[in-house]
Amino acid sequence: MKTVLIVEDDPINLRVFSKILTKRGGLNVKGTEDVEEVMKIAHAGDADIILMDVSLAHSVYQGKPVDGIKITQMLKADAQTSNLPIILVTAHAMEGDRENFLKQSGADGYISKPVVDHQQFVDQILALLPKND
Repeated sequence: MKTVLIVEDDPINLRVFSKILTKRGGLNVKGTEDVEEVMKIAHAGDADIILMDVSLAHSVYQGKPVDGIKITQMLKADAQTSNLPIILVTAHAMEGDRENFLKQSGADGYISKPVVDHQQFVDQILALLPKND
């Protein structure tokens, strides 16, 4: 069973996403906003894909505040985790933001909040999952 790591600082969003992904997607879900933990899970290969909230209000890594873009950049720059698919999740989606966020971060995809179409949300994640079991 594939595992989605949800990096999200809003417990309600986390709950909603988890429910959709487990019920509709048949996926395993982990959730955290602790950047150290994100890195640990990514390096251990314990997640097949990451849903990364762009605006993490409280996340700090090695003493510095980081957002989802920064964490994505760190994961993509590390040979050990660079192939892990990362989907950015953001509530502040203006035209053009999407391209900027993707370019800036090196992420593989992009989802806007609120998620209205649950099936499309699941399909988008399933489409980026590595195919090998």
